[in-house]
Amino acid sequence: MSPPAPLSAAELCRRCDPSGFKFNTTAELEPLHDAIGQARAEEAVRFGVGIRRDGFNMFAMGPSGAGKHTFVRAFIERTAKTGVVPSDVCYVHRFDHPHEPSALLLPPGKGLIFRNDIKHLVEELRTVLPAAFETDEFRKGKESIETDLKARHKAKLSVLEERATEASVAIVRTPSGLALAPVHLGEIIAPDEFEKLPDEKRLQFLTSMEQLQNELRDVLEEVPRLEKEARERVRKLVREVAAARTGHLIGALNTKWADQKNILTYLHALENDVLDNVEDFLKPEEAKEGPGIDLGDLSPFRSGARFRRYQVNLLIDHSETKGAPVVYENHPTFQKLVGRVEHLSQLGALITDTSLIKPGALHRANGGYLLLDARNLVREPYAWEGLKRALLAKEIRVESLGQMLNLVSTLSLEPEPIPLDIKVVLLGERELYNLFLQLDPDFHGLFKVAVDFEDDVDRNGDSSLAYARMIAAFVAKEGMKPIDKNGVARILDHAARLAGNSEKLAAHMGELHDLLRESDYSASDRNSAVVSGADVERAILAQETRAGRIRERVLEEITRGTYLIDTAGTKVGQMNGLAVLTSGKTSFGRPSRITARVRLGKGQVVDIEREAELSGPIHSKGVFILSGFLGGRYALNHPLSLDASVVFEQTYGLVEGDSASCAELCVLLSALSQVPLRQSLAMTGSVNQHGQVQAIGGVNEKIEGFFDVCRARGMTGEEGVLIPQSNVRHLMLRRDVVEAVEKGLFAIYPIETVDQAMELLTGLVAGERNVDGQFPEGTVNHKVEQALIAFAERRLALGEASKSADQTAKSASVEPPKTT
Repeated sequence: MSPPAPLSAAELCRRCDPSGFKFNTTAELEPLHDAIGQARAEEAVRFGVGIRRDGFNMFAMGPSGAGKHTFVRAFIERTAKTGVVPSDVCYVHRFDHPHEPSALLLPPGKGLIFRNDIKHLVEELRTVLPAAFETDEFRKGKESIETDLKARHKAKLSVLEERATEASVAIVRTPSGLALAPVHLGEIIAPDEFEKLPDEKRLQFLTSMEQLQNELRDVLEEVPRLEKEARERVRKLVREVAAARTGHLIGALNTKWADQKNILTYLHALENDVLDNVEDFLKPEEAKEGPGIDLGDLSPFRSGARFRRYQVNLLIDHSETKGAPVVYENHPTFQKLVGRVEHLSQLGALITDTSLIKPGALHRANGGYLLLDARNLVREPYAWEGLKRALLAKEIRVESLGQMLNLVSTLSLEPEPIPLDIKVVLLGERELYNLFLQLDPDFHGLFKVAVDFEDDVDRNGDSSLAYARMIAAFVAKEGMKPIDKNGVARILDHAARLAGNSEKLAAHMGELHDLLRESDYSASDRNSAVVSGADVERAILAQETRAGRIRERVLEEITRGTYLIDTAGTKVGQMNGLAVLTSGKTSFGRPSRITARVRLGKGQVVDIEREAELSGPIHSKGVFILSGFLGGRYALNHPLSLDASVVFEQTYGLVEGDSASCAELCVLLSALSQVPLRQSLAMTGSVNQHGQVQAIGGVNEKIEGFFDVCRARGMTGEEGVLIPQSNVRHLMLRRDVVEAVEKGLFAIYPIETVDQAMELLTGLVAGERNVDGQFPEGTVNHKVEQALIAFAERRLALGEASKSADQTAKSASVEPPKTT
């Protein structure tokens, strides 16, 4: 197999031809607001929105900046416009259990009307009831009760006075109450005169007075009962008067809300509470606590605070909502999801009531759609647990974290839970989706619809035009200058570079939007009304320059010889591998020297990075494959008898990935065959046990990294890079690299096997086995095989020698037989 020819300049970068566009600027295009190339995601969203079954919530996954939120929200908002407007939600005081407010679900728009009705009712009652108790009718009724009480008391006392008179005893009033005294001839007998009376007369007086005293006691003890009866009669009168005034007011509301049973129940309870607490409406207005202090309408110090239990807390008002609600909560804490109960400080104590219940995102989105960022959700303590509990229970329970975790025992409000009917959409990366699946067994049952966004889209005429229309939509939305067709073509080329594939366009809208903004700035800087291709080019170069400090420092150290990289001559067991370094969001290629040493051993290839714990598992796997290749190709008839060490020189961090395994194999073969390798060539690509070269990532950055080093040292036309054939379609190289290839100063070779790589690196034929199963002499494979055979024979010879020495030592240690 002859070595492959270098790629032509046309194969290194697929440029978009502006002449293929039928527009001059994006101002002539019809804007496209939909995402392109997301048919799979669109179908998943359509299914997730359409199916109304438990657990079919959605998780939209894809890289950050891929436009997940914009796409999903736009689709849902279009669907929600024709959706059913959900119920209004009100919380009202529960008079029999004040710490458990009741929830009222009302038709949309009715909650505001109901709240105003109750507000006006209370205001009317505060006016009507005091006036009702200032009427002559009420005063007469109350006076009648008081007069009747006095008359009944006087009648009983009169009967007792008549009996006392008959017994010559007088009932006198003293500072300490009523008392009895004997009477003779109409005059009260003094105590000393009473002692002078005959014993019989005195005994008669005492007997009569004792009997009358008992009767007087009975009369006096009956007074509290009469007063209580009078109070009950007054209370009944007050209730009757109040009922007469409130009945028609509440009756009107009963008629108005006759179709709402929950409101009728509440109005009945409210009416009873008003009648039981009429005195609250008769008290004078309360003054503010302290001069000049205004605590707002929620303050318990304001006048009318005793009527706060009649306030209707309109938690959710859909009076102006059109269709189903769509809510995005960008800070999904536990309380912002499920709601909260606020408290006010009064004289050092915290108080609360029904009016201080506040809604959460679940309340606002109930009956519609809730969008949450999955990463923000898991960052907030217990937010995921709160959301999951609500979805599993199908209800929203307003509670604090302390209540949920049973950490507080103080009495607080426990609002009645609200039925939950919602479609939740989580937005996040694929890694988060997989973590949810692995760590929470309930996740799949709650989020059954995976909306998987494409990272890129196919590049063709239709998608390029759609991309241009999408650019036009963003330019119009941002109020930027139109972009001419050369600028659009350059943006499409950059999108293909971001996708890492000349046949794809990146779906990462975030980076492209930033490029459009910077290109618009470049055009403004030169006072141009249109963004040109040169403006886009300057913006791309500016981005690379701002993020290029580390790349420039690495290149500087290589050209100074701090990092040892040869770009000329030949060396045995040494060549240039290529790696990609990442700094923030910027990636760039860097050549690294790879070396190998071989010696007699037991068939092990030692990865020095692995031994030093600087190697990732994928890189270690790639090195293990080398042993499989050597044994399978060269050690079919004899043991693999070498120990080899392979290392990335001057690397001081973790080495991961198998993209250098082909280069490692080549330096290993060079070390075995003692055939030198061209240092003007660098290589990237992974290899399998059969010697086939496999695709890798970051091919553009790697080529450009080695190109920069060669250019800094001066190009001779010998420099180049070996890449896997399967990576050719991924090439979207810089213009300077393409121009150097056109001039014959640089070459890129596509390889399919390690044999092709060795032929390019050594200038020798790799060699294939003939009919006798032998590699032709002088070929690379023949030299490698002979070296391994020599290792095996030497190992065998050493083994035989060691075995003979052991037997000799054993014979020398045997004792001669004893004689008798």
